[in-house]
Amino acid sequence: MGHNNKYMQNKTAAASVRSADISRKTSETDIQLSLVLDGNGTSEVDTGIGFFDHMLSSFARHGLFDLFVQAKGDLLVDCHHTIEDVGIVLGEAIRTALGDKKGIRRYGDIILPMDEALIMCAIDLSGRPYLVFDGKFTSYRVGYFDTQMVKEFFYAVSYSAGMNLHLRQMSGENDHHIIEGMFKAFAKALDEAIQQDPRVQDVLSTKGAL
Repeated sequence: MGHNNKYMQNKTAAASVRSADISRKTSETDIQLSLVLDGNGTSEVDTGIGFFDHMLSSFARHGLFDLFVQAKGDLLVDCHHTIEDVGIVLGEAIRTALGDKKGIRRYGDIILPMDEALIMCAIDLSGRPYLVFDGKFTSYRVGYFDTQMVKEFFYAVSYSAGMNLHLRQMSGENDHHIIEGMFKAFAKALDEAIQQDPRVQDVLSTKGAL
């Protein structure tokens, strides 16, 4: 992918900045994604699904990640392949950008309010993929985003990144608020888990590897 987007142009040369550029093309989707974990929350996202673009931009802003996503999918079929495949690519970018995970906190969690919605998110960057998802939606779709795709997206991210991810809706009635709360909570928990801890000299595991 060309590096003409502003996030890649503004990458600092410092070796400590963790980033990844991932491209994935299938008969269903064509995705180019750049992620800077040590960013400032800027984003440029175009998936063809307005609400999904809004959620990914919220993820970047609240996690202070720099994110560029260009996705073309078979939206004439439905939104499923585009959302799922972006999740796969984002997970791969997180895993690639983290490298050997030396010095990171590994765990992150938050209980995040979004108006009447309250969302719990907990992450373990263990290298073992697992998703526990508890969310209930009252409508089939928000904009052109199918609500059943929220779980599919986070499933794809968790398995591609190799993370243990728990997302739980503790309260909420408005589907927009619930979903946005989940994306923001995921961002904040991930931001905590990837932070460097000077007390962790290698990796935070008795196995010696994550």
